[in-house]
Amino acid sequence: MASTHAGWVRTGCLVATAVLAVTACGSSNTPSGSTLLQPPTAKTAPQTTIGAGEGQLNLVLWDGYADKSWVDPFTAATGCKVNQHPAGSSDEMVSLMKDGGGGNWDMVSASGDADLRLIYSGDVKPMNTALIPDWTNFQTYFQGPPYNTINGVHYGISLQWGPNTLLYNTKKFVNPPTSWSVIYDPANKGLITVPDNPIQIADAALYLSATKPSLGIKDPYELNQTQFNAAVALLKSQQPLIKKYWALATDEISLFQNGDVTVGAAWPYQTIQLKLAGAPVADTIPSEGATGWADTWMLATKATHPNCAYLWTKWVSTPKVQAMQALSFGETPVNTKACAEMEALQPGSCAQYHADAPGSYFNTIKFWKTPIAQCGDGSNTCIPYDQWVSAWTTIKG
Repeated sequence: MASTHAGWVRTGCLVATAVLAVTACGSSNTPSGSTLLQPPTAKTAPQTTIGAGEGQLNLVLWDGYADKSWVDPFTAATGCKVNQHPAGSSDEMVSLMKDGGGGNWDMVSASGDADLRLIYSGDVKPMNTALIPDWTNFQTYFQGPPYNTINGVHYGISLQWGPNTLLYNTKKFVNPPTSWSVIYDPANKGLITVPDNPIQIADAALYLSATKPSLGIKDPYELNQTQFNAAVALLKSQQPLIKKYWALATDEISLFQNGDVTVGAAWPYQTIQLKLAGAPVADTIPSEGATGWADTWMLATKATHPNCAYLWTKWVSTPKVQAMQALSFGETPVNTKACAEMEALQPGSCAQYHADAPGSYFNTIKFWKTPIAQCGDGSNTCIPYDQWVSAWTTIKG
């Protein structure tokens, strides 16, 4: 991981817009994606061929998603110079992509917490998967996940994903923890860190779905009032145990390096950086499962370099580039053929990152999704995201 990635942050600051609150009616784990009201650009026919590149490509992206090691060969092969604007949060991405990118931005590497906002604001348009040959090699789930595919229309091409893991100090935990219970345990008071992020309520809900089945939590992003109250209560009881709520990945890395904390919620990125620095850490996905994030390259409605955009999407979907990005960033490729490339670059990495996981594995990862009032069963008893934001403020005190 290059030092330029050290400030990487991925925040789930969502705004449940009126259109989402009204129209989003659950999701499906099938490749057909969600069944929702038609987005504004649903009838926009995607291009059917890729023409000559326009000479440049303007990207809004997570820092490190366009590394020289695969950008330079791309530019040499296509003539498309890549201009980057690293974003610090999903909110910033949504803001930059307003008015279809305004003619300034061609693509965005959006996470699942931003996708529906971009789609329903009309800022991104459908893409033609037939122009991305490696799309057929993607894990089935990522060919049409509910956060980027609606009514069978693809509003982007899946890229990489990662779980939210339990990170711990191996000297403190001689016996590796197997449950999220350690971050709620008073025995670890003052030694715990979790993300400063309202979406953390979903992590509490996921834990409760396993430990308090009487609550009936099926989807940690679809909570009725009773379920929501239980998750908030759990997090309020956790608050006195927290050393710090981290906003940047580098914050958590420093906390572990300095010995200020010994256990916390993290991403594989932090584990990689800490191990490179010689810190005694390891991570795991506990028995209750984990939440996770997944990213999509989405095409701006007013993209001025669409051919370069498609050429780029083809490039980053290939097994070799998928493997390079996965290993440089500490995430997992969606292309199943990237496994062999990962093994060639770093033996053992394919299994380590679950890049060879069977489809059933994705049932254990609850990928980020905007909480909205309408539940998957069509009822309007779920707690919308604005209430998550308010509750998070009270949780932190």
